[in-house]
This record gives sequence, structure tokens and C-alpha cells, in this order.
Amino acid sequence: MASTTPFKCKPLLPLPLSPFPKPNPTASSRSFKHPSHHRGNVAVSVAFNPQANFDDLSLFDDDDEPKVAPPLPPAEGRFDVVIDNDVISRLDLSPFQAATGMKNPLSVKPKEFLERTIGFTINYTREDPRDPRELSEYPDIRIWFVRLDATYPWLPVLLDWRAGELARYAAMLVPHQMNIKMGVVFNPEALELFVMKKVFIVYSWLKHHNIPNPKIKTNDMARMLGFGIGDELYDLVEKHPLDLS
Repeated sequence: MASTTPFKCKPLLPLPLSPFPKPNPTASSRSFKHPSHHRGNVAVSVAFNPQANFDDLSLFDDDDEPKVAPPLPPAEGRFDVVIDNDVISRLDLSPFQAATGMKNPLSVKPKEFLERTIGFTINYTREDPRDPRELSEYPDIRIWFVRLDATYPWLPVLLDWRAGELARYAAMLVPHQMNIKMGVVFNPEALELFVMKKVFIVYSWLKHHNIPNPKIKTNDMARMLGFGIGDELYDLVEKHPLDLS
């Protein structure tokens, strides 16, 4: 059975996807350049530490190539969620719920959170201080974020994107490797599926709550992870709406 992929992937700032081909301006809006056709993974310039700071990691070895700007400081007035080893080991979402007021996912109204955004501080003490792994490489931390995402699947659209929170969040949920020069290097097919799933969820959720221009906000979220979304995907969402009640 023939299949079509109703959105296209292209290298977009501010998180460039260097292994992807340059977009063809004459190509159909239904075209899609699959990452597997081009060797290499998808990289974003983000590093992690318990204080939620970020290091600027260049995507290029050549000094003549453009450099990725480091994430901005946390947004003023955002909702800050602090988690530690105890919270993580118990898969306890209460610190998130207390910081944001999101007791019941079904009763959350997007407007306030879209204006203030949400960020995380991970105070994680390693058993071995010499353990070189980044926080996104610890299975227990990732499971906590898996549970969080399962409970609040539209959460990525509310994060403090400009401070790098969306890329950090994606790293907790999408297979990746760490590279000293490139930072987080995502598996491209896994990232593609993650973004497509979130497009279905986020667009439907924003529209359900009558947020103006839900397509624009959803497109902006996808662009932060390097994806351009074709109108055909939104047509599919409209034909097969999600039940968010």
C-alpha cells in the first residue's frame, strides 16, 4: 500500500539540523526528505547540568561556518519546576503540579502557561561523582519525564523554548547520543516521530481551548526542533481529531 508523509523536514534555525539537505524551493509541499537517506544524526546545541544551565556547543568544526547562539536566560516569571533524586526515584509528579497548579490535566487552560512558560531545574546527585553521563542519559531521570509526558502530552508547547527547555525535554524522550562538539545528537527518525506525534496533540489541544492561530504556535514548536510542517498534516488532524475531553 502506498503511503505519503504529509510534512517536510528541513534545516531551520535556531536549532540547525546539519545532516539534512537544503530545502528545494521548487519542491511540492508534500515532499519529504527522509533523514535516513543522509548519513548522520540530528544535532542540537544543548548541554545539561543540575543547575539547568546551558553551554554553547558549536555544530561546526570550521570557524568560517555559522555558530549556534546559546539559549537565552530563563524567561522572567516562568513556572519553575525543581526535581531531585527522591522525586525522580518515586516517579513523583507533585513538584510539577505544585509549581504549575496543574492538578488535573483535563482542567488546564493554556493561555496563562503560554504567556509565562515552564522550565525545569534538575538537582540530581550522582552516585559516582566521576560518572561522565549527562542528565538525559540517566534512565531514572528519563522515566520520570516519560511519566510526565504521558500525563501532560501537550506540555512541550508550554515550555520555555528560548531558554532551551524544549530541546532538553525532547532529549529525555527521544533516543540520542552526546557529542562534545555537537551536544545532543538525536536519532533522526525517532525525532521525526516525536515531532509528528506532538503536532497531532498540540494542535488539537490548542484548538480545543480556542487559542488563536493554533497552527502558527504548533509550527513554531516544530521549528524549534528543526521541522517544517506541511498543511497536509493539519488536514489529517482535522479529519481525525483527538478526543481531549
